[in-house]
Amino acid sequence: MAKKNTAMMEQYQEIKDQYPDAFLFYRIGDFYELFNEDAVRGAQLLELTLTARNHKAENPIPMCGVPHKAAQGYIDTLVDQGYKVAICEQVEDPRLAKGMVKREVIQLVTPGTQTENSSETAKDSNYLVSVVYDVTKASYGLAYIEISTGELKVTKISDEDLVIDEIINLSAKEVVVDNSVAETVTSKLKKLGILVSNQETTNDSAAQAVLENITDDAEKMALNTLLAYVTETQKRSLAHIQNAIEYRVNSFLKIDHNSQYNLELLKNIRTGKKSGTLLWVLDDTKTAMGGRKLKQWIERPLITPAVISERQSLVETLLDNYYERNELREALIKVYDLERLAGRISFGGVNGRDLIQLKSSLSQIPQIKHVLNELETPGFDKILANLDDLYDVNQLIEESINEDAPISVKDGGIIKSGYSDKLDEYRDAMKNGKYWLAELEANERQATGINNLKVGYNRVFGYFIEISKGNLAKIDADRYSRVQTLTNAERFSTPELKAKESIILEAQEKSRSLEYDTFVGIREKIKEQIPRIQKLASAVSSLDVLQSFATVSEEEQFVKPVFNQAKKLKLINARHPVVEQVMGTQKYVPNDVLMDQGTEIQLITGPNMSGKSTYMRQLALIVIMAQMGCFVPAEQAEMPIFDQIFTRIGAADDLISGQSTFMVEMKEANQAIQNATENSLILFDELGRGTSTYDGVALAQAIIEFIHKNVQAKTMFSTHYHELTDLSDELPNLENVHVGAVEKDGQLVFLHKVLAGAADKSYGINVAELAGLPADLLKRAQVVLDHLEQINNHEQSVTSAPENKQPDPVLETQPTETDEQQLELFKVETKTAAPKLSQVDEKIIAEINQTDLMSKNPMEIMNLVYKWKQKLSKK
Repeated sequence: MAKKNTAMMEQYQEIKDQYPDAFLFYRIGDFYELFNEDAVRGAQLLELTLTARNHKAENPIPMCGVPHKAAQGYIDTLVDQGYKVAICEQVEDPRLAKGMVKREVIQLVTPGTQTENSSETAKDSNYLVSVVYDVTKASYGLAYIEISTGELKVTKISDEDLVIDEIINLSAKEVVVDNSVAETVTSKLKKLGILVSNQETTNDSAAQAVLENITDDAEKMALNTLLAYVTETQKRSLAHIQNAIEYRVNSFLKIDHNSQYNLELLKNIRTGKKSGTLLWVLDDTKTAMGGRKLKQWIERPLITPAVISERQSLVETLLDNYYERNELREALIKVYDLERLAGRISFGGVNGRDLIQLKSSLSQIPQIKHVLNELETPGFDKILANLDDLYDVNQLIEESINEDAPISVKDGGIIKSGYSDKLDEYRDAMKNGKYWLAELEANERQATGINNLKVGYNRVFGYFIEISKGNLAKIDADRYSRVQTLTNAERFSTPELKAKESIILEAQEKSRSLEYDTFVGIREKIKEQIPRIQKLASAVSSLDVLQSFATVSEEEQFVKPVFNQAKKLKLINARHPVVEQVMGTQKYVPNDVLMDQGTEIQLITGPNMSGKSTYMRQLALIVIMAQMGCFVPAEQAEMPIFDQIFTRIGAADDLISGQSTFMVEMKEANQAIQNATENSLILFDELGRGTSTYDGVALAQAIIEFIHKNVQAKTMFSTHYHELTDLSDELPNLENVHVGAVEKDGQLVFLHKVLAGAADKSYGINVAELAGLPADLLKRAQVVLDHLEQINNHEQSVTSAPENKQPDPVLETQPTETDEQQLELFKVETKTAAPKLSQVDEKIIAEINQTDLMSKNPMEIMNLVYKWKQKLSKK
């Protein structure tokens, strides 16, 4: 007969059944315990010691645990790995419980709802996304929230791929879906390592307040699903959630996730870190919320001229006023993360030190307003209007909270004296009680003559008089009543001491309770002002990004770009902002980018490593910076406003979908061709390399011709297919440029300068030499290259020969000392008349004429030559 579970394990299992996909942290005393499968997996993931409950039982229960005071680190570890954690606490006083103490899950922590941030991640946003599908309108509703700040946005998207793209751009770790979303979508998300959670859409009346401006059905469904999931998992106040803001992806410069990745806007491709990115260059923000807003502006540059111009004007004003900008920066340094402070106030997790940080931040607002007023720029009026110094909140904290308030909110020491009369009474009672105890100790020492007599306290026996055993003979037997015997001492009490103890302990208990209640009351008053705090935070964060733009622009000598409607692109001595930062201005070679209205495509040739990709990326980053409202790295900048940027730079297989490099190239090329407009920017780097030479050239030429004829977008196309340079004779809006390189003393020297015209060759073997390949290998490669070029030249001469002239059947080569180890194509003696060919000769020549040598690699060509030579030797 199976042994029945204990009451505690029954309670555990009942709660665990409600959260089968989460680790259950079950609170027992000072520990969170994990049982059964949670314990086995948890011990492995968290590197804990796995033990067992009921060791002597036939089937002991696996268990492991973590101290509740250190639990946050363990929770973060699990959540960072994509797991959910249900935190189960005691929800009633054990002294009042009948039977098992009642326990409930007080919060479900998931990858998308994690709100704890370290100093390293303070400038990062953690978005939880929801997706639903509206069958009636064949569109997706997508909403996202940053729970720690209350940011809430929603949009409508028509295409499944665009939904995936938006989720990737948001760097979402978790997506909530209902049953309307197809398996194809959730499957793709899971392959990307994103946690997919299910939540049925509800119409929660409590959430309607933040949805008041939303009218689209799909967007409402997405918001309701998202807020239902947040409410269910957080189980706490969410008063800081802001009204939903509707946006459209095409209202900003559209940059798909592949382009964001290739351009390294926020994350370095090699390291995955911030260093070496556009964000790294532009981030001189002084607040965490400013850092987060900068990321948002990089991800969503503007396309509305008036708004871009407004930002530019503010940056220009701050750049021109050095001293005022420095005053502003000094004030911003002292502003804490108002957005996340508002979140903690809403959650009820704020402590006294947090409120002191809020007060300190609010104290800087008058100085910030003063600086902006000194600038006398009308453009700052919108920001000034939202710079509410919340004087009432500042004063409330000033009057009530101690500057050195402890972290704990339940141990006292938070509320200032003079704020609460009742609290002051309790404190006086405790203070007087301590005086009375000190006086009692002095009097008893004098009365008994025992100098080491002391009055002490512990939780079991309360207050006591302690006398060492060597001095017991000095006291009358009936002077005290014994309460505890120790090895070297006896402890006593008196009726007067017990009476005073009651007064002191009651005052301590009531004081702590009243102080906590007072703090909660203060917190609730501040909680009512969360919308004002959030509006202030938004204004301060925007101002922080603008001063960052101004500071970086001054330090790096950026210029203000000018926009035109004539599709004219003119960048004089433009630089790549990131590469220049790494190399230094003394080493970086600037370049002009000149594409007037009559030039839509630049065909870029030149050696590998010469800087073609840098030249292309440089243009994309300058466009993004300009449309953010920032100044740009150039001596002069004039450009149109672009609506989209498409890039195909770099080569990598898509392992998730099982697609090769070439397939990825073609899909990204198709994405650009199908969606680009005449106002878009297309950057294609070495397109067509993943197939045979003729296939690659054919596809590359067809793509260029299609863009030229049908899309007419500004396009940069770098290539090693020199055959394509002839297109400039056929396509009036295409021009050739190349990145210069020269051979000096047998060595290749990169000029890193973009020049007009096509490059004469690719210098691939020279680049291989720079990479350190063996000399013998390079010599062999040169020989093979010479043969291939001769073959190609011969084929070209055959193609261009008059119809009545028969091409030479063989290619005669003169062997050199370096050719001795090669297989010869043919050995033909020079004669005045061509020899009569045998059937074997004619067959081999036919095979040669039919063979596409340019599609073969050197080894394949050698094998063919060997086969032909074998046939000839058997004649």
